[in-house]
Amino acid sequence: MMAASLLRRDKKATAAHLKADLNRTDNSSGVRQLQELLDAVLNPEKPAADAEALDWCKCLIAGGEGFEEFCKTVRSYDNATLCGLVWTANFVAYRCRTCGISPCMSLCAECFNNGDHTGHDFNMFRSQAGGACDCGDSNVMRESGFCRRHRLRTGENIPLIPRDLLLMSEMVLPRFILCIIQYLRDGYVEPDTSTERDLQKVLQQLEPQISFLEELTKMGGAMRTVLTKILTNQQAFKELSMGQEENLYAKKNYDKYLSALKNSGLVSVEEKGQSAATDVGVGAEGGAGAMVLLGNSGPGSPDEPSKEEDQDGGQSVGQRKRVKLSSSTKDPCIIESLKHKCFLEELLFWTIKYEFPQKMVTFLLNMLPDQDYKITFTKTFVQHYAFIMKTLMKSHESDTMSNRIVHISVQLFSNEELARHVTEECQLLDIMVTVLLYMMESCLIKSELQDEENNRHVVVNCSEALLKNNTYWPLVSDFINILSHQSVAKKFLEDHSLLMLWMSFVSFFQGMNLNKRELNEHVEFESQTYYAAFAAELEACAQPMWGLLTHCKVKETQEYTKTVVRYCLETLQIWFDAIGFIDEPAPNQVTFHLPLHRYYAMFLSKAVKCQGLDLDSLLPDQEMLMKIMVHPLQIQACLSEIHSNMWVRNGLQIKGQAMTYVQSHFCNSMIDPDIYLLQVCASRLDPDYFISSVFERFKVVDLLTMASQHQNAVLDSEQERPMLEGALTFLVILTSLRIHLGMTDDEILRAEMVSQLCMNDRTHSALLDLIPENPNPKSGIVPGSCSFEDMLSAVADFKAPVFEPGGSMQQGMYTPKAEVWEKEFDPIMVVLRTVYRRDVQSAMDRYAAFLKQFGIHTGNPWPPYKERTPLHPCYKGLIRLLHCKTLHIVIFTLLYKIWMDHQNMSEHVLCMVLYLIELGLDNQIQDNKEDEEPCIEEHCHDSWFPGTNLLSNLHHVINFVRVRVPETAPEVKREAPPSTSTEASSYGQNLREAQVFSLVAERRRKFQEIINRSTTEATQAVRPKSSSTRWVPPGTPPQLVTEILEIRESMLSLLIKLHQKMSSKQNSLSASWLEDIESNRLAHGDGITAIERILTKAATRSCQIKRSIQDICGKVCPPVPPKKNSPTDKKAMDKEERRQRARERQQKLLAEFASRQKSFMETAMDVESPDTEAAMDLGASEVMESEILYDCVICGQSGPSTEDRPTGLVVLLQASSVLGHRCKSTEPKNLPTSDEEHVYPVDTCGAANDVRLTLMQRFFKDSSCLQSVSIGWDGGVYVQTCGHTLHIDCHKSYMESLRNDQVLQGFSVDKGEFTCPLCRQFANSVLPCRPGRGTEAGTWHTPTNKKTSVLVKEVEELQEKPGLFPTESNLSKEMELVIKDIKNTTQKKYMDYGRNPGSPDNDFLFMYSVARTNLELELVHRGGNLCSGGASAAAKRSCLNQLFHVLAMHMRLYSIDSAYNPWTKLTQIVQIKEADSFDEERPEVPMLFRDVPSLLIIFVLTMPQPLRKEHFTCVVKMLYNLQFTQALAALSTKFSSEERQAWSTSGALKKNAANSDKSFEALLSHVISELSKDKSVYKVNSEEATMLSSSVWSPQSIEFSLQQFCLPFLRLSCLLQHHLYGDNLTGCLEEEEFASLAVCLGLLPSAPQPANTVQSASCLEWPVNTFDLVTQWGAEVKGLSQIHADESLTLLVHDPQWAAPRLLQLPDNYNIIFQYYHRKACSACKKVPKDPALCLVCGAFVCLKGVCCKQQGICECVLHSQHCGAATGIFLLINASVIIIIRGHRFCLWGSVYLDAHGEEDRDLRRGKPLYLCEERYRVLEQQWVSHTFDHINKRWGPHYNGL
Repeated sequence: MMAASLLRRDKKATAAHLKADLNRTDNSSGVRQLQELLDAVLNPEKPAADAEALDWCKCLIAGGEGFEEFCKTVRSYDNATLCGLVWTANFVAYRCRTCGISPCMSLCAECFNNGDHTGHDFNMFRSQAGGACDCGDSNVMRESGFCRRHRLRTGENIPLIPRDLLLMSEMVLPRFILCIIQYLRDGYVEPDTSTERDLQKVLQQLEPQISFLEELTKMGGAMRTVLTKILTNQQAFKELSMGQEENLYAKKNYDKYLSALKNSGLVSVEEKGQSAATDVGVGAEGGAGAMVLLGNSGPGSPDEPSKEEDQDGGQSVGQRKRVKLSSSTKDPCIIESLKHKCFLEELLFWTIKYEFPQKMVTFLLNMLPDQDYKITFTKTFVQHYAFIMKTLMKSHESDTMSNRIVHISVQLFSNEELARHVTEECQLLDIMVTVLLYMMESCLIKSELQDEENNRHVVVNCSEALLKNNTYWPLVSDFINILSHQSVAKKFLEDHSLLMLWMSFVSFFQGMNLNKRELNEHVEFESQTYYAAFAAELEACAQPMWGLLTHCKVKETQEYTKTVVRYCLETLQIWFDAIGFIDEPAPNQVTFHLPLHRYYAMFLSKAVKCQGLDLDSLLPDQEMLMKIMVHPLQIQACLSEIHSNMWVRNGLQIKGQAMTYVQSHFCNSMIDPDIYLLQVCASRLDPDYFISSVFERFKVVDLLTMASQHQNAVLDSEQERPMLEGALTFLVILTSLRIHLGMTDDEILRAEMVSQLCMNDRTHSALLDLIPENPNPKSGIVPGSCSFEDMLSAVADFKAPVFEPGGSMQQGMYTPKAEVWEKEFDPIMVVLRTVYRRDVQSAMDRYAAFLKQFGIHTGNPWPPYKERTPLHPCYKGLIRLLHCKTLHIVIFTLLYKIWMDHQNMSEHVLCMVLYLIELGLDNQIQDNKEDEEPCIEEHCHDSWFPGTNLLSNLHHVINFVRVRVPETAPEVKREAPPSTSTEASSYGQNLREAQVFSLVAERRRKFQEIINRSTTEATQAVRPKSSSTRWVPPGTPPQLVTEILEIRESMLSLLIKLHQKMSSKQNSLSASWLEDIESNRLAHGDGITAIERILTKAATRSCQIKRSIQDICGKVCPPVPPKKNSPTDKKAMDKEERRQRARERQQKLLAEFASRQKSFMETAMDVESPDTEAAMDLGASEVMESEILYDCVICGQSGPSTEDRPTGLVVLLQASSVLGHRCKSTEPKNLPTSDEEHVYPVDTCGAANDVRLTLMQRFFKDSSCLQSVSIGWDGGVYVQTCGHTLHIDCHKSYMESLRNDQVLQGFSVDKGEFTCPLCRQFANSVLPCRPGRGTEAGTWHTPTNKKTSVLVKEVEELQEKPGLFPTESNLSKEMELVIKDIKNTTQKKYMDYGRNPGSPDNDFLFMYSVARTNLELELVHRGGNLCSGGASAAAKRSCLNQLFHVLAMHMRLYSIDSAYNPWTKLTQIVQIKEADSFDEERPEVPMLFRDVPSLLIIFVLTMPQPLRKEHFTCVVKMLYNLQFTQALAALSTKFSSEERQAWSTSGALKKNAANSDKSFEALLSHVISELSKDKSVYKVNSEEATMLSSSVWSPQSIEFSLQQFCLPFLRLSCLLQHHLYGDNLTGCLEEEEFASLAVCLGLLPSAPQPANTVQSASCLEWPVNTFDLVTQWGAEVKGLSQIHADESLTLLVHDPQWAAPRLLQLPDNYNIIFQYYHRKACSACKKVPKDPALCLVCGAFVCLKGVCCKQQGICECVLHSQHCGAATGIFLLINASVIIIIRGHRFCLWGSVYLDAHGEEDRDLRRGKPLYLCEERYRVLEQQWVSHTFDHINKRWGPHYNGL
């Protein structure tokens, strides 16, 4: 076999050889050889995982050269002008709306950053389904937005491809692709028999092959062309796909493929042949309903289908429907199974079968830049559409699959050219609609709306997975996408059969998710299906509708609108018939889903607004209008019922529905069309009929009686008021809303914006979200987004984000301008748009606050009345509602009831009644004359009002009314009117109005008769039922009797009386008030103002009314002689005065309470502010003679702390590395944002101290080393308190109670954590207070006259005193416990620095370092110096005094061996013994290397407490000498050798002067000469020094350096003195700090010379001969034999100054961080983390929650927080832009320091707008870090369980 021999040879050589063969003119042998080789290599019977085959292919394709080189060569011929980069879910891409033509346009980061989009409306987004870069595609985006690369390269300058380059590819690849297909055929098993895993396995094995194809596509245009040829070549497919005859394997393989194809159609083969019953869960009648819908039998013959039903009652609905369906579509190919003609088709087929594996999808999409491929692929995709849907419905992973489908389809259908082409050639629209119909048919159930038994309508079942999981989403989304193209949408609108199909699809949603009111028990199970229903209506019905509407904007498209409207009406008629609707809705049922009504409404609105069609030409007859009105009205009434708690037994979900219905994303597709439709009906139907229908629907008819009592058959009395308010509010909305009745788009936007801003201040993004888009599915943006910004700036002011001291961070907010409140606040719009009722209240409160602020009105204002935009002429009929007798009777009745104080009336009712009156006055009907005539006949109304015009009815007086009341009512007891005989009889004829509304019902019945002449029987059958239920009172209530009430009022007189009642004055309106009223002040105010405004308006509109008003006013308050008037006046006055006084008392009480509260807050709570007084001033300076008393915040007793019952301070112990992160430079380090930048931690304080200690330990005795430095720079323990004290035994019982408390706390009681019982500040330990007097006891303070030498001796003796072991007592036990707590606070590694861990020396070091850490941190908090003086906030709460005593008690247990006591070396000349040669022990640390502040703390803590101040001062003085000498030594190393020489000689002369021991020159010269002897430290860096010190040292600069070097020691000593003795710190200027501290410490006499002349040397006070002592110290350094000079130098030059700790400096623009870090690989696991995070302290890059970097079960962020911050970590989460804080075992989300242009955070980068650093927030974060207040300021802490 030739192939066998080829297989054995070297692959490259073979490939080259074959390529040469194939290039000959006669290449047959080459072809044959290649084919045989491929037969052997690509043998599908071998396992797919075999890598050999792939290697062969690579070599063959490359034709002998290396594959990489080959790729490069091919790429150089790339002629593609598109980017086409494909990405998968979670990729970060960009969308620029300014450049996009299609809303789906997206760009990869590279193309975006290389294009110019400054000032554009763009955002970054995280891809959900995946996508592809559109750069270079002018169908989708404007060319101005292309990036540099795709703008220039049009394929001209690309050389032609040499023929032989891709020759091998053309030969090899068909076989390779076939091989993949064969594997796919082979591996496939039907999902019902297989598990998901089997398919996954096949795919995993094919991973390398598919990746190889993907690689090929990335080689650019040339290779894509080859692939396209192969994939679309039908001939090759025919030859290869079946395999050769003799190959058995290929035959079997092909059969598998055929069987898989079998049921790829909509109606599969078996289904066609089968007519056995399968259970679909719908009775057979459902089928008939569906057939009717699909237009099989007309609505006229409802009996036909039922006959069929009897014959085959068993047959399944589904079957029937599907068969029916297939005959109604034009194109049978949708239904039938697929046939494949090329590789591409079969590849797609398997892609679908395997549920869209990501790699395959990417491969198919990577090919799209090739135009030929794009067209063929799109056609193939459409051809498989039905099959995709079937697979999707079966899939278990429908979510993932949906995303992948859309990933593909959005690339194909966003391109209008392509979409139009496919629509024309492949009937794309038919396929889509049919497939959607088919999909929804799988989950239909019988509708129970209206007539439950005989209902023939079917609706989707919202609890099916298909709807619950939004499985239909990809199909609907594609449909919306193609409808956004005008050419496609027009095709759709022109195709009537398609429209009819679509309507039948929409009708599946009409009436879904029906709610039935529960009247007895609460529902057991609250279904949450409602959200699925709302989502389905929005996505499947409303979005396509908005899509179609965008193309119906101009006159030319009138026909389309007419067609849609016609079909809507037809389908509605079919629906009414199917649900058996006649004229009354079924009680206690509501569905919020009426998409057919809404389609009809929106197309009507468009027709009138944009296309200039006449409304009447599109409306049906009156009867149909009455039917159409019923269901939307039912929804409005039910909204009111739900808010009146009538549906409470249906559970919370019904409230959820009511809220969703009005919510911003749904309102303009739901409530707005419903209200508009009702407005249309109201404008065309008889107004009396409409108004009475409203009150009947709202069930308040029985309430509208003049009688004081009534019975309501349908409502409980507590529901009557809210229902009446609901009905009136609805009428106000109906008559005043203008959204679809003539407002322009800009006016609508403005109104929406104002109503949202009035409810609350809003952030920019919230506003964008809350204002309904005029949805246009093409855009995710509000129409004309630029005008959104303009409008916003016109109506609102921006409030920049402020930072509140409590730590809560504000966002940038928009708040309405004053003139908006004054002129535009529209409470009606607010009511319409509020999801929560509390928002209406909020708007009113804000309005009231505005009026108060501007002094317009101080009381409780009423909602202002707002003038409306004029009505569009088509809707003028709406005004008739305001001018109809029925409404006037209702208004009159209600005014009367409110005046008479009947029950269930409210201010809101009156407010709405007045609003209706005012609307009527403002909207007059022009043609009064004709209106009057028909009314004359209706005598039944004459007794009420003569006409329909509101103006003339206002002053019409009504004398008597006949009412029906229960016998028990007060009206019955009265006598008949005295003048019965004449008047009553004359009125008797008119008293026909027995119970006003029974008449209305009569009238309604008449009206029905007029319309329904034909269907009389039906009406009569229904009517009596309803009337009887209304009148038969249930059971026992008393009988109704008819009474006649004498009223004698008109609406006007009632208004005036109400005015008096409200102003509680008798003559509130004088007869002449109309003249002297100025109208402008009536715009805002309460009910009184409203009534005055109405009366004024009425008077200006009609003289007759003006006269009546004056008459009534005159009558009501006749001018009475003043005397009589006074007593009543006085009473009223008294009443007012009493009220006023009560009010004042109340104010006073409130103010007192507020001030108390404030003082509590100040003492207890405030963490930040420096000027608050602590609850217990621990550092007060008065001398107290008595013992300190402590208040226990638990038991409330006050008393001293005693040995038996100690009191303790509530403290929080935390480990801190803040000090260790200090650097030398004051500028913070920058966060690295490129590979060149780094943050080096070597120059930090922590690192420097570590190096120093390690170096010492190499050469010196360990115990001595551990007393020569401090630790705790990293991981030191910081102690802070809130200042509250408690008895330690009380604390223990408090902890017990916390432990038993089951409430979830944010802290862990087991770890000893608790919150202070008084101020709730977080704490975790109690620090015992030392019994005894205050720190200020007098004797310790007395200034001393003893000589220095005496004091030195005394100090030495004190040190020699052995430490007394404290007696066992509760106090000492507690102190030991606290020490244990302190040790447990930090990690072991921060305590063990000695060579033998756990040694006493180690312990000793740790103890005094705790004191050092706390002193240093207090210095940092004071700003790094003591210039500010005073007791700072930190000091007020400082617990250093107590802490010192606890530490001192502990450290007295260690005595320092006198031989090694540093005090002797400080103060005496010791004879240095020659070290014995056998003494192996290492030397002690020389004095000059020791850390002076550490020595101070050691001395103070090891001497007996309390220490006398004179001794303290003495210690400080001695140590200052050492510190000064160290300063000189360090300074001298910086000189050049010449300078050193010069200073040495000049100083030597001064040695003999009188006070040479106080002159730095003399000392400096001495130090230099001492250190220059033998092995000099000066030799080390002499060369460098000369280069560095170009400046010459003057005496002034030396003095300055020395002061700077000694300052840190002085500051620390001063602070310590302040805490131990309560000395005040005096403030001073920075220049004078040295002098001021020296005086404070007693180093200088108290009145210094002018501060700037203070010499640091003058503070020196030597106990023995200065120069001898310095010589001795120098000798220690010289005597070190084994230490190198340079190491010695490092230890000598120990600069004690550090800058304040800072976080890293962040870049201004967040994108810089994001782009660099979100793709950066983690240094530990080398992968790109899913959740990358950055440490803001040191810049480390870590994986948040990453399992990859876990160590011992702890994730990387937590680990890093332990290393870097001793368990405090501050991390920026790259993908979310927020900061999290880790503190110990807890964490919290801190917020974001990056805000967008509108001052808002963008957590999780959802909006993707550019973000900028907010300096204030970052400063606050840094401040909280430095001051260790994260625990106190941030509230929401939770445990992280090491998982971050």
